[in-house]
Amino acid sequence: MAPVVSDSWDVTEFVVNKGNGVKGLAEMEIPCVPKQYIQPIEERLDMDTVVTQDSIPIIDMSMLDDPQVADSICDAAENWGFFQVINHGVPLDILDDVKQATHRFFGLQANDKLKYSKENSSSNNVRYGTSFIPGAERALEWKDFLSLFYTSDQDASALWPPECKDAVLKYMNTSEPLIKRLLEALMTRLNVKEIDESKASLLMGSKRINLNYYPICPNPELTIGVGRHSDVSTLTILLQDDIGGLYVRRIKGDGWIHVPPISGALVINIGDALQILSNGRYKSVEHRVVANGSSNRVSVPIFVNPRPKDMIGPLREVLESGEEPVYKRVLYSDYTKHFFRKAHDGKETLDFAKA
Repeated sequence: MAPVVSDSWDVTEFVVNKGNGVKGLAEMEIPCVPKQYIQPIEERLDMDTVVTQDSIPIIDMSMLDDPQVADSICDAAENWGFFQVINHGVPLDILDDVKQATHRFFGLQANDKLKYSKENSSSNNVRYGTSFIPGAERALEWKDFLSLFYTSDQDASALWPPECKDAVLKYMNTSEPLIKRLLEALMTRLNVKEIDESKASLLMGSKRINLNYYPICPNPELTIGVGRHSDVSTLTILLQDDIGGLYVRRIKGDGWIHVPPISGALVINIGDALQILSNGRYKSVEHRVVANGSSNRVSVPIFVNPRPKDMIGPLREVLESGEEPVYKRVLYSDYTKHFFRKAHDGKETLDFAKA
């Protein structure tokens, strides 16, 4: 029997500790969001700040041999921080499969998902949770997630949930050529002639994939799906469904831009690690997700990262011309720990690496 929602009811116990997630709240058909989810007004998206005449670039990857396409990728990384790619080489049926697998996992009973929580998971590389950092947040985010750190196909087969592991692995593996082509294009403008083994390790030595679930919300205007932040990755490859709700901050001028779903497309964004490695030429950009009052939404980002043990700082090739370093060298695991110990706060994590 569903609990009665009242001021004395422990929402955090139900959502976080018992594994019901915000999905469990939504399925109770509550008339309004609990107070724990009501965001400060300054953290809600004011639709008057949405710039409808702007849109992030859309790049056709089938023409990558054309130098203009590589230029378009670099221009987007400098001026927008986000772009969408079409004809990217990842089969559309694989994209559909991983979205279905996301719905399958979040369709499990709470006890079955709770096996993968921080307290219960058999591996630190598999983590089911809700919001972002519940213990550090003034208000919770309207999202559940499953986070999977990739070490090997063998470990993934043994440790990842059976409801999604095959589809997720196939998606990760088939996206690998796209990731390499994007990084090769981006490195040309940084005077990196070749991505050798050490560069490859620095740029994409580790990967994490998240399955995100945003259930229907009774008061989407009062809360958020994900708060303002930039990613700590080198690159993020995002698969979104057809619901929409992702907004990115404009680099030039004020306001936010909606990233509309395009069937078969993938959304690419620059992460903090690449902003640091490029000495600020490429921009990681604040983005957020709004809650939705009519549909359940899923998204599946692949975070392409340095290895935890890597030192990141402006690349030697970037500084060869005499450019002054904007960022110091930092241990990547220290940088990510700084990010994950606090609530979403825009781009403030980058201050950790400022020279």
